[in-house]
Amino acid sequence: MPAADSPASLIAVRWRMLRASAVHTWRSSLQFRTVAITVVLSGLAVMVIGTYMSAVIGGNLFTARRDQVEAEHARATLLAQDYFSNALAADDATRVDFDTLSVGVQDRILSSTTSPGSTGSALLRVPGQSTQFVMPSTQSRGFDVSLLSRELREVVREDTGRVYLQSVTLPSGEPGLVAGSLVSVPSAGNYEFYLVFDLADAQETLDSVQQTLIIGLASLVLLIGAVTWIVVRLVVAPVRLAAAASERLAAGQLEERIPERGEDVIATLARSFNGMADSLQQKITRLAEVSRMQQRFVSDVSHELRTPLTTIRLAGDVLYDQRDAFPPTTARTAELLHTQVERFELLLADLLEISRYDAGAVELELEPTNLVRLVEDAVESMEPLATERGSELTVVAPGGHFDAEVDPRRIRRILRNLLGNAIEHGEGKPIEVTVDSTSSVIALTVRDHGIGMTPEQLERVFDRFWRADPSRTRTIGGTGLGLAISQEDAALHGGTLDAWSELGEGTCFRLVLPREHGGEVGESPLGLPPAAAGDNGVEDAHD
Repeated sequence: MPAADSPASLIAVRWRMLRASAVHTWRSSLQFRTVAITVVLSGLAVMVIGTYMSAVIGGNLFTARRDQVEAEHARATLLAQDYFSNALAADDATRVDFDTLSVGVQDRILSSTTSPGSTGSALLRVPGQSTQFVMPSTQSRGFDVSLLSRELREVVREDTGRVYLQSVTLPSGEPGLVAGSLVSVPSAGNYEFYLVFDLADAQETLDSVQQTLIIGLASLVLLIGAVTWIVVRLVVAPVRLAAAASERLAAGQLEERIPERGEDVIATLARSFNGMADSLQQKITRLAEVSRMQQRFVSDVSHELRTPLTTIRLAGDVLYDQRDAFPPTTARTAELLHTQVERFELLLADLLEISRYDAGAVELELEPTNLVRLVEDAVESMEPLATERGSELTVVAPGGHFDAEVDPRRIRRILRNLLGNAIEHGEGKPIEVTVDSTSSVIALTVRDHGIGMTPEQLERVFDRFWRADPSRTRTIGGTGLGLAISQEDAALHGGTLDAWSELGEGTCFRLVLPREHGGEVGESPLGLPPAAAGDNGVEDAHD
């Protein structure tokens, strides 16, 4: 296995980084993706066209050269045939020097050949003949008999009066053509007549044409890529500008606009975007103003109501303390007045807290807190009420006692709200509070086994002033804002508060908090609902 700093490892790392960079560029850049696709497709098209053109040009060059060679060899065959006939007709065959005659005809043919690239000739006696005289087989310098295939020699010996051609590779490595035909020598029989032609000039022409095609078509592909880059840049640049403007608009910069130039589609897009931005700015400004007015109204009303409420509370306390001296009807009225004034005070306190959240004027008072001890204190404070309703409160802390950086007052308020709801709707059945933690996350759940909720009701359980059953009266004085404030408290800590419920099975609320303020909320150690005691698996319906 190669070492971590070996050349192979470095090359592999660089290759992975290059590949990751290319994939990122491909996914993130529309301009790069468009140009790359255009260049690849145009490159494939140019490759097909170039291959076809090269094949056609090469075929035409070869056909033209082959026709030239064939015509040249046919003329040389007639010249040789006439030379032999005239030489033997003028002299007595017994006085003819066939060796000199054979060499002479080859010299004459080669000197009279007009086709470029003629490199040699051969006169080979057809075997198996019985003639009066024998002219020896001869071949010019540079002619290699091994170039002749057996098939070519066989068809030439058949004497069909045709010129036969064979493509060969010359000893120099250049392509060539061998042309063969049959020549009849009076008194000496039939001879195979061959000429070899070098096609290097045609190959050079083809190579030059192919090189020109490659350079020209490659330049065309690069030109197409450059043109595509410019065109796409002209189109993408306004789109990129619109995307950046949209991000700034979404970030709250409502005055952001796109410059409008021209009358084309991009200008229409800019005008449409600016119109949408104007409309959004007006609506958001109007909604923000309405929200500020609403928040100020709630805050002002809450503050203004405190003074008369305090007076009413003092008068009500006096009446409540003397209720035993009143007639039964008046005494009951004093008790009702006392109860409703207390509920009114709680409602005002919750309204003020909600208004502070809406105004963004809430700050945490963080300190290291043992969440298990905090849960035990909250359970202890709610135990009399649970006992009165017939419910048993149980605390389970399998993760031990761990500190977390939280605002204890707000976490205690969340617990009291969750326990109050569990006692209110638990129908006297047991209620379990479970606390568990990981190295970075702390979670707690409050589970009752009461009436439960439908999925539609569960979706609205954190809405302000919402009640699952409007006809059901409150027995422990809730204001309808407890769960909404609890969710805001959880979000302020960077955590989450969610719920699970089924009709007839009960309800479970789960609070998940980062151990350190500002940390990330990872996977919760508790599911929804939490696993029963002794269960090794935890099914988490949220994570």
